[in-house]
Amino acid sequence: MASPVIRRSAPALAATLLALSLSATAQQPAHAAADRVRLGSAADVSRTTWNGPAFTMNGAGAVVPASMNSAIEEIRGGSGSIDVVVLAGSAPTSGSRTPECDTVMSLTGVNSCTTWTLTAAGDGNNSQVNTDVRNAEFVYFAGGDQCRYAAWKGTALEASVESVVAKGGGSGGGSAGHHINSPLVYDACNGSVTSSEALANPYDRYVSFTTGMFQWAHYGGVVNDSHFVTRDRMGRSMAFLARAVKDGLNPGGAAWAVGVEEGGGSLFIDRNGLATEYGKDAYVVLADHQPEQAADRKPLTYSNFKIWRLAPGTTFDFKNRPTCGYYLRSVTNGVPDANLYSGTPVSGCGAQTGGALTETEPNDTRDTANDATGLSSPTALTGTMGSAGDRDYFKVGLASGQSASVQCGIPAAYDADLYWLDSSGSTLERSVDDGAGTDESLTFTRTASGSGTYYVDVEAYSGSGASPYTCTLTKS
Repeated sequence: MASPVIRRSAPALAATLLALSLSATAQQPAHAAADRVRLGSAADVSRTTWNGPAFTMNGAGAVVPASMNSAIEEIRGGSGSIDVVVLAGSAPTSGSRTPECDTVMSLTGVNSCTTWTLTAAGDGNNSQVNTDVRNAEFVYFAGGDQCRYAAWKGTALEASVESVVAKGGGSGGGSAGHHINSPLVYDACNGSVTSSEALANPYDRYVSFTTGMFQWAHYGGVVNDSHFVTRDRMGRSMAFLARAVKDGLNPGGAAWAVGVEEGGGSLFIDRNGLATEYGKDAYVVLADHQPEQAADRKPLTYSNFKIWRLAPGTTFDFKNRPTCGYYLRSVTNGVPDANLYSGTPVSGCGAQTGGALTETEPNDTRDTANDATGLSSPTALTGTMGSAGDRDYFKVGLASGQSASVQCGIPAAYDADLYWLDSSGSTLERSVDDGAGTDESLTFTRTASGSGTYYVDVEAYSGSGASPYTCTLTKS
């Protein structure tokens, strides 16, 4: 059996690449300097205590406003504002230079957002980078290449990010940034691996890991994965888990995978280890015994992975991890069971909670609205734009001073718009971004005394279909 491929530092890889390209070195341009763009206040917030930590684990690179808002509120404890730093391994190829900070600055409770684009391992020791990070209360790793982030292991930047979490701040990221926030990192330094490749050979050269970087409280034994359903990554996560158990990469003889779907999927984790899913589904997968077969150049055989499917609005307690509520799937000679992404739980489990409401037609007027007033926050509101001009109403109640945010993941089959209406049907807020499959989001705060009735109105602008949308309603 081949030795596990574990990437523990960047210098060896860098030296190899340098030797291979030595003859061309003189012709290469000088390495670009680290790039800094700051939005908002030029001065950092000064405060002695914070209320976190809090984390956001996103299935794609973009910031998810609803989960990021929850993290901000957790950290600032309902008062004051925070500074955010975005770390990127490469600059965007088009559009804004600061797409993550553009979103962050639109949220309540943000003093500043600074984007650092760092393209070399040595940038992890840049003094200005580390000053900005240590003065921040949240660090967000952008999408891109997690191998570049793994190269910062052992630099000052690793310790700076850890100091942010230790003081009650937070960390998170999307896509590659999601990967780097788990204690066992699939680093992709040898190239990306597909599920079929990893299941055919769990020791494929493309299956490489970085260990011992970030160890967040309550999140031990986890390897993260992103774009989970769209890119069919359940199989490769199963292979990662089998490797982790076989090679002792995680303590305790068990390993967990957290896979988050793209298109607005985000797992928010509070200071007590309680995770809430936003936008799209996430999956928690457990391997709690040795694989029947995991060897180099041999297909994986592993029986009974335990899988929890987290729909938007449901929770998972990472501090007190459930022992029920999962369904089982196996892999035999590299071939996984069918229906990897859905199943009937073998037993009920009270650890998964949260509000959820699927539309019941007719609900195309305020009088026939589906009632979500009694459901806990966050609440997942699910429906379809079954015909051109379809309108779905959901009734919501807010107390004085209470805020609501609504984020809708819209499928590619149609273009839908989102409205927040008062009790008489007048529009108070709206989100009408253009394009099929474009997500919509809005926020509203009730300033009047007493409680009031409102309506979430999802309307078909163009197109229709049976693909469901999911709107996550969060009250704070």
